[in-house]
Amino acid sequence: MTDDLVTRGDARPTPVPTPSPTSPLDPETARRNNVVIWVLIVGAFVVILNETVMGVALPHLMEDLNISAVAAQWLTTAFLLTMSVVIPTTGFMLQRFRTRPIFIAAMALFTAGTLIAALAPGFEVLLVGRVVQAGGTAIMLPLLMTTVMQLEPPATRGRRMGSISVVIAVAPAIGPTISGLILSTFSWRFMFVFVLPIAIAVLALGWALMKDVTETRDAPMDALSIVLSALGFGGIVFGLSRIGEASGGDVPLSTVASLAGGATALGLFVWRQLVLQRVDDALLDLRTFRSRTFSVSIVMFVIMMMSLFGMIILLPIFMQDVLGLTVLQSGLLLLPGGILMGVCARPVGHAVDRFGPRPLLIPGAAIVAGVLWTLAVVLSPTTPWQLLLACHVALSAGLALMFTPLFTASLGALPRHLYSHGSATVSTIQQVAAAAGTALFVSTMAAVAADQMAGGAEEVSAVATGIRTAYLIAAALASTSIIAAFFIERPIDAPEPGHAMH
Repeated sequence: MTDDLVTRGDARPTPVPTPSPTSPLDPETARRNNVVIWVLIVGAFVVILNETVMGVALPHLMEDLNISAVAAQWLTTAFLLTMSVVIPTTGFMLQRFRTRPIFIAAMALFTAGTLIAALAPGFEVLLVGRVVQAGGTAIMLPLLMTTVMQLEPPATRGRRMGSISVVIAVAPAIGPTISGLILSTFSWRFMFVFVLPIAIAVLALGWALMKDVTETRDAPMDALSIVLSALGFGGIVFGLSRIGEASGGDVPLSTVASLAGGATALGLFVWRQLVLQRVDDALLDLRTFRSRTFSVSIVMFVIMMMSLFGMIILLPIFMQDVLGLTVLQSGLLLLPGGILMGVCARPVGHAVDRFGPRPLLIPGAAIVAGVLWTLAVVLSPTTPWQLLLACHVALSAGLALMFTPLFTASLGALPRHLYSHGSATVSTIQQVAAAAGTALFVSTMAAVAADQMAGGAEEVSAVATGIRTAYLIAAALASTSIIAAFFIERPIDAPEPGHAMH
C-alpha cells in the first residue's frame, strides 16, 4: 500500500490509501475511482470531438471569412501541430503534477479556446482559439489512460478501456455528423457556441468531483528534450499535413525541408531519451518499446488510425464530390457506424477481460482489411449509397473490435512506472498516424485524379478512381495488421522494474 493525497474541494489534502493493482478495492476507494474515471471520460470525449468537426466546415469558413483553402486548412493543421508538440511532454507532466490540477488546467484551456473561437472576429483569432483548444485536448487523453491504468485492477481494465475506445473512435467518427447538422441551419460560429456551455459544465463538474489519485514523483524537466520533441514531432506532422493539403502530385520544397528537419530532430530526441532514461530522467521513456506486445500494438495503432482517418476523410469526399450528396446527408450516413462503435465498446471490453485481446484483434483486423479491399474495388460514380453505409458500418465494427484490446494489451504489458510514458507514446503515435493517413490518402487521391483528368477523364470519374486507389493502399496496409494480431499477448498484472516484459 502507498499513501496518496485526495483533495476534497478547497479543503487541505488528506492522505488516502491507494490499493496496489493486485489487492481488492474497498467500497469507498472503488467509488472514488469510478467518479474520477468517468469525469475524465466525459472530459476527454468533449475535447476530442473537436478534432474532426472542422473538416466539413472549411467551405463555409472560406466563404464567410474570405480566405483561401490553404489558409482554412490551417485550422486543422495548427490543431494537429499543437497536439503533436504538447502530447510528448505529458509523460513528464503526469509524473510531476497531480490529477486534479492537470484536469482543471486542460479543461480550462479547452474552454478558453472554445470561447475565443466562438467570439472570433476573423481568421487570425479563430486560429488562436483552435491552438488553445488543442493545448487542452493534448493533455486530456494521456491523463485519462494513465489514471485508468493506475486505478483500475487488471481484471477489469478491458471494460474500462472499452469506455475509452468510445472517446478515441466514436468522437472523431461523429464529428462530421454533428458539423453537418449544425451547418445545415447555423453558421460555423455555432460549432463553438454549442460546445461552450458543455465545456463549462464539464469544467465545473471536474472542479467539484475530481480528486488527486495518481502517483507522482519529482521528475526533472529537460529543456533540450522539449525543444527537440517540438521540432521533431511538429516538423513531421506539419510536413505530412502539407502533403495532405496539396492538390496535385507536386510536393513543395518547404514540405520536404519540414519532413527532413523533423526526422533529424526526432532522431536527436530519441538519442537524448536513450541517454536520460538511464537515470530515469527522460521526457518520454522509450523503454516501453522493450515490450514486444507494446511495440506490436503501436504498429497496429498506426494502421488503425490511418484507416479510421482515411474513412473519415475519403468517404465524405466521395459522397459529396462523386455521388452529389449534401454535407448533412454525408454526415448522417456516417452516424450509424459511430453509434455502433459506442454500443460495442463495453461488450468488447468485457470480452477482452474474459478471453484476452487476440480472439478479438484477429477477426477485427480481417474485417477492416476486407472492407477496405471492397471499397478499393467497388467505388464508382454509380455506387449506391446503401453500399457505402454497409461498408462504413462493417468497418466501424472491425475497428471497435481492435481499439479496446490494443489499449488494454499495450499499456497492460508495461510496468507501473512507465504508464504515463506509454500513454503519452500511444497518444503521440495516434496524432502522427492521423496526419500520415491524411497525407497519404489525400495526396494519392489528388495525384491519381489529376493524372486521370490529364488523360481526358471526367472530373467525377477521376476523383472516384483516385479514392479507389487510396483505399487500395489502405487495404494493403490493413492486411499486415492481421499478421501482427497473432503477436499480441494477453496482458498480465503490470511487471515491476527488472521483470521481463512480453
